[in-house]
Amino acid sequence: MSTVPTQPTQPTQPTHYRTHDGLRLRLLSQGPQDAPTTVVLAHCWTSDLTSWGYQALDLRAEYGEGIRVLRYDHRGHGHSEVCTESTATIENLARDLSGIIDECVPSGRIVLAGHSLGGMAVMALAEQRPDLFAERVDGVVLVSTSSGELSRVTLGLPLTLGNRARAQIPRVLAARSRLVSRRRRRRAPVVESAVTRLFLFGESSLRADRRAIVDGIINTPPESMCGFFTDLMLHDRFDGLHALAEVPVHVLVGERDVLTPPPHARRLVEALPHARLTVVPGAGHMLPLERDEIVTAALAESIVATREGIPLCRSGP
Repeated sequence: MSTVPTQPTQPTQPTHYRTHDGLRLRLLSQGPQDAPTTVVLAHCWTSDLTSWGYQALDLRAEYGEGIRVLRYDHRGHGHSEVCTESTATIENLARDLSGIIDECVPSGRIVLAGHSLGGMAVMALAEQRPDLFAERVDGVVLVSTSSGELSRVTLGLPLTLGNRARAQIPRVLAARSRLVSRRRRRRAPVVESAVTRLFLFGESSLRADRRAIVDGIINTPPESMCGFFTDLMLHDRFDGLHALAEVPVHVLVGERDVLTPPPHARRLVEALPHARLTVVPGAGHMLPLERDEIVTAALAESIVATREGIPLCRSGP
């Protein structure tokens, strides 16, 4: 009896990664594992891998099987396991990212992108693994992020009020997480919606995108809310940027970003000889959602440069 021939199948893509300290992180890999270029996307604080959804969709539509897009939820975020407050650090995010690359992207060229906290994880990774950037990373896209001095950010408010709000907002959100169930907060996300509206988005945004960010805040456990906030205030990796000195870097920031405002982006570009800056008019902190096509274009530019060996030229602010 003859048998029906079967079609060749792609190897099973990993859906989880186990960190050095035993946490299970959710992964989402799209595209062939042996693609010549893998784009690795690291999301922001109080969000998850879905915040890169527009970019993943558009890059796969543009390049098909020619690239692989790898997204993941940070420790203590999304569907990854909760971490303790003391292990909610940027240093650990970099160790997680390093392990994900070693285990899940063992060969091929890499384009790295980090949004806000994710960008800081990329900077910390460069400190920990300069060899990786020298040998395999061909492009870096840093979106709405900073190399340090976040304790001086006033959220666009007068100095005294800004300092007070910066410290109290994470504590209030963490307290709501401890005292009010997720179900009740989803029904009446008054505080989460106000934070999203006032501090995260710029002039225009889609209601669905704002709701996704509200859900991300509601889903973030208090350990991550407090632990990462404490570490963000200590974050200082300006002197460690030398590991990115020979890598083409594209820095993007919203004109109305009050969390990591344009001066922080300019400071990054001034420190990196092969960096360029894009300031997006009217946009806030959530560029992958607010101005998804601009972020996608920056990633596509890095992919093209990787394939053709073209260095990205430096441009002014």
